Amino acid sequence: MHVKSQAAALTALVLLALGLGATATAGGSALHLGGSWAGTYSGAVSGKFTLTWTQTRGTLKGAIKLSRPSGSYPINGTIVRGKIRFGVVAVGATYKGSVSASGLKMSGTWASGPGGGSWSAHKLLTVTRIKLP
Repeated sequence: MHVKSQAAALTALVLLALGLGATATAGGSALHLGGSWAGTYSGAVSGKFTLTWTQTRGTLKGAIKLSRPSGSYPINGTIVRGKIRFGVVAVGATYKGSVSASGLKMSGTWASGPGGGSWSAHKLLTVTRIKLP
């Protein structure tokens, strides 16, 4: 086995053992984004967010807590080949972007009626519970 192959295999095993990021599969690597994330957004509106969701194949479902507009809202999204899309229907915001190969960071752009901007987030090591109204 080549040194690069050994390093890749070891990295995949470590991430699998930690329950983070990518895990090895027959077809390459699959991102596992379930859990909690913290991030920021800027542009027409700026603030912070925390989101917690579950992943079933390429579908994401959960809740997001925004600082502006303040509140907690249900979210739904998809992940396909490292590209993520999700929306907060209650506030009319849509997010799209990409996820790092490790599955621990994501970033992109957001759009809403009043404008748009950029966002970024990182995966938290503990799950944050978000209570929906």
